[in-house]
Amino acid sequence: MERTEKKPRGKRGQGCVYRPGNSRNWWYKFSINGEVVQRSANTESRREALDTLKKEILKHASGETVTDDKVTVDQLYDMLLSDYKINGKCLWWAQQNWDKHLKPFFGGKFAKHVGTDALSRYIESRRGEKAANGSINRELSLLQRAFMLGYETQPRKVIRPLRFHRLAESKPRQGFIEQKQYDALAANCSDLYMRAMLCLGYSFGFRKSELLTLKVSDVDLMADTIRLRDSKNGEPRKVALTRDARMLLAACVVGKSSEDAVFTRGTKPVVDFRGTWDKITLGADCPGLLFHDLRRSAVRNMIRAGIPEVVCMKISGHKTRAVFDRYNIVSEKDLADAAKKLELSQSLVKVEHVDGNTQAVQTETIQ
Repeated sequence: MERTEKKPRGKRGQGCVYRPGNSRNWWYKFSINGEVVQRSANTESRREALDTLKKEILKHASGETVTDDKVTVDQLYDMLLSDYKINGKCLWWAQQNWDKHLKPFFGGKFAKHVGTDALSRYIESRRGEKAANGSINRELSLLQRAFMLGYETQPRKVIRPLRFHRLAESKPRQGFIEQKQYDALAANCSDLYMRAMLCLGYSFGFRKSELLTLKVSDVDLMADTIRLRDSKNGEPRKVALTRDARMLLAACVVGKSSEDAVFTRGTKPVVDFRGTWDKITLGADCPGLLFHDLRRSAVRNMIRAGIPEVVCMKISGHKTRAVFDRYNIVSEKDLADAAKKLELSQSLVKVEHVDGNTQAVQTETIQ
């Protein structure tokens, strides 16, 4: 009787290939980190199936392959929020974008189902809500970062990073105000809180959100300083007050406890002042002016005053030079002033041609 010798088994962990009775293709099977991976090799050749098995084992061992294909976008975004918290980034901003915009669309979805089609549908949805291209870009950048964190983990939670084509953004606003317009706005401020916010916005470029979260304990009248704890860039900063700013803030905080809001209507903290702002801008003949335009004006005024740019960025709270340059906009008056300075410098030296020779003659400039 003919005897068939059994082939030796492979070592534990090397996996195996087999062909189910109802399939023409070979399958492979192995275990990694206690999880069994079992898939078709999509080939009728046993040798090719063995090659596929070896490649898959190497991929899983090096973390290049996703073992859990049920990872949700929510889980990836939790990683992003954790990363923001650990690195001291603006956590509330990332959380707000998720809760208001990203979660209603991507919440509960498997990460493997998010690709270019899903991103295109999201963009169309946000455009239907009249969202600006810049806002959509920031939101998708957060989602992209969440996927990258999942891709960089060991083992990987997603098979590839998320990529999207950034939408064209509008040019930065050119709105800013001159001293005469500021004086007109101040004259139309009948509310103390609005007059103080106007002063701080025009002098230091503070954001509206930064001003509305100020508490009395943030104002130190003895040291003539103000401290911004809730800053958009996540970094608190302290600024020395001008005389006008100190007087206005002193009037705003009188009679209040340390945890009270600085800017109040009666006893209630100010949370929205759009109606008041529209009223004073119309009264000052500045319709369409935004409160945020004060920030741009403050940056330009500090540069005009000769304050070093690094100090300006500390005061205004700009972390990157690229964003700072978007606010330091040159106006037509700046260009005209530059032309006058150029003419003045050129008038100091008068060039005369005598007998074909060029001679420089110093001339006296009348001031």
